[in-house]
Amino acid sequence: MTQLEDRLSQLSAERLAGLRRGIEKESLRALPNGALALTPHPAALGSPLTHPHITTDYSESQLELITGVHADPDACIAEISEIHQFVYRTMAPLGDERLWVGSMPCGLPTDETIPLGRYGGSNIGRAKSVYRMGLAHRYGRRMQTISGIHYNWSLPGLGNDEYFALIRNFRRHSFLLLLLFGASPALCGSFVDGREHGLVPLAPDAQHTLHLPHATSLRMGRLGYQSEAQAQLAVSYNSLHSYGASLYDAMTRPYPPYEAIGVRNLGGEYNQLATTLLQIENEFYGTIRPKRVIHTGERPLHALRERGVEYVEVRCMDLDPFEPVGINARTMRFLDIFLLHCLLAPSAEDTPEEIAALGRNQHRAAAFGRQPGLQLERAGARGTMPEVALVDWADEVLQQCEPIARQLDAAHGARAGAAAAGYAQVLAEARRGLEAPDTLPSAGVLATMQHDFAGSYTGFVRAMAEQTRARHMALPWSREQQSRYEAMALQSLMKRQAIEAADTLDFESWRRAYLDPARLLA
Repeated sequence: MTQLEDRLSQLSAERLAGLRRGIEKESLRALPNGALALTPHPAALGSPLTHPHITTDYSESQLELITGVHADPDACIAEISEIHQFVYRTMAPLGDERLWVGSMPCGLPTDETIPLGRYGGSNIGRAKSVYRMGLAHRYGRRMQTISGIHYNWSLPGLGNDEYFALIRNFRRHSFLLLLLFGASPALCGSFVDGREHGLVPLAPDAQHTLHLPHATSLRMGRLGYQSEAQAQLAVSYNSLHSYGASLYDAMTRPYPPYEAIGVRNLGGEYNQLATTLLQIENEFYGTIRPKRVIHTGERPLHALRERGVEYVEVRCMDLDPFEPVGINARTMRFLDIFLLHCLLAPSAEDTPEEIAALGRNQHRAAAFGRQPGLQLERAGARGTMPEVALVDWADEVLQQCEPIARQLDAAHGARAGAAAAGYAQVLAEARRGLEAPDTLPSAGVLATMQHDFAGSYTGFVRAMAEQTRARHMALPWSREQQSRYEAMALQSLMKRQAIEAADTLDFESWRRAYLDPARLLA
């Protein structure tokens, strides 16, 4: 019996049935011609500062839809679908806008024209907007318009060390998720206008669509969430202590290029929250984060240090344009299997050398993941980093997942049929995808663009956005559902007003107090 199987045998059916998950799904609002909608966040959806399920991410034009915590993937999909229904029905009478169903953005205007998220006049609301202005100065606005799915996951009874062991293995093996579920192999040329990119046109008559032929997820590659400044951070995931120390250093270390920008401009307007390497915790980019629910006004790092990890947030999943809500229950079940594998497999401590190699692996898998013979670096004996074929490493991981899938089926009750696939069936689908990469979502996106849309990224995503909207508008929608969501929207607006009325400090005093390094300590 392997160590993984031994540890798996110690997980009771009750604990496995206690798995919990939730979704955060980002989507840009776009016009019918595929251009970014520049209108404000619809007031009828509620306040993005305080609504529990409907907010914005970076841009005023970028919706973020959030489920609650669910014991079953199908229930999670049902809730995110219901939230979509309300959004589409609310947007319909306000104008001719759609939700962009691709991870890489729609047609973008000039960088400075992309609207930042607005959250009202409270100190916390202003801070959220100033933070986004800081991101604009540091990385540009276009990079922040990329959208994806965040998968929040927990298992009862795990401690900090177990969660960090899971995170280390996730970072080693996340190339498999990019291969199997990456769905952003192409993009609109407006995203890279004026930048060196190395992409090539998908078709002679579609010069505005750029791609790489074996790409899986350009979103997770060099053109996506990248930062030269953060590249100098070798954040260790060996313990909560080492992780916390790394983030503390980044949030208290002055960074000369950001000091040159300054907190305020000559007119007194805010450029950013701080001149440190990271303004706040959320600025640190990563494929996975340790998280916990925080108290009002509490710093996330303080919450982690004081009360420990509560769940992990998987951040490397593309929107699947073929799925009505960007993800399906089968993919969620695979993520359950994969995360359990990351938890149960032996997890050596990371090193700066391995951290650097994992970054290179991510870029290779994102840009060339379906390329035959692609090699990745894998930690070996005595600090070596020998290369191994991606497909061989992926096959090894999937084989090790087989007993996990069987035990999950035993715990949850095996499901039959494609509409409600069981865990073993989902794993078998992944094996077939590995053996036939031309069937994977990234290959399907390119093939559909070429076959049906003359090689046009915008044409393809526009068509899928129309289908998605029509599908949600055709679903049954009761008066009770409408009333419930209208009440949530109204309550969120009232809560935002109460927060604004309760402020007693001026913003600058509030900012200094919030960023006090002492608030990052347990």
